[in-house]
Amino acid sequence: MNGDKPPRTAPPHQSTASAMSPLLAVCMSVTDVVFLAYWTMSLLEVFGIIEVPPSLMYKDYDIPMVIAWNWSFFPVDVIFSISGLCAVILARRGDRRWLPIAIISLCFTFVAGLMAIGYWVLLQEFDPSWFLPNLALVIWPLFFIPRLIHQAANPT
Repeated sequence: MNGDKPPRTAPPHQSTASAMSPLLAVCMSVTDVVFLAYWTMSLLEVFGIIEVPPSLMYKDYDIPMVIAWNWSFFPVDVIFSISGLCAVILARRGDRRWLPIAIISLCFTFVAGLMAIGYWVLLQEFDPSWFLPNLALVIWPLFFIPRLIHQAANPT
């Protein structure tokens, strides 16, 4: 106490106690970058800048209702991608705000995958090239969401 300085504390939003797991950072980063690339390519195709071969497209990709269905995912996918990348960046900086942002991102990721799976199941279309990636979007967030909610409810 004799002239000792009080211990330095990080601002309330910063802490290293609850760091993002490396596996979560990789899963989020890969998923988010892939989705941003997908939507960038989709926009480039809409504007006639590139042409995607029909063999890479989903069934009925040229029917207006299916085009509208696909574009209905744009806001959800962009929200989960941007929030996911923000969460990874914040976690790398030691900023605890990464935690709620990661939960939001993972929930949107899960919902986007579930909506697509629901669509393909209703049509009884099980093309592995479209069905399996969407199934992955449903499954992998479930490995992280419960633990992150526990972390958020019990900060250390």
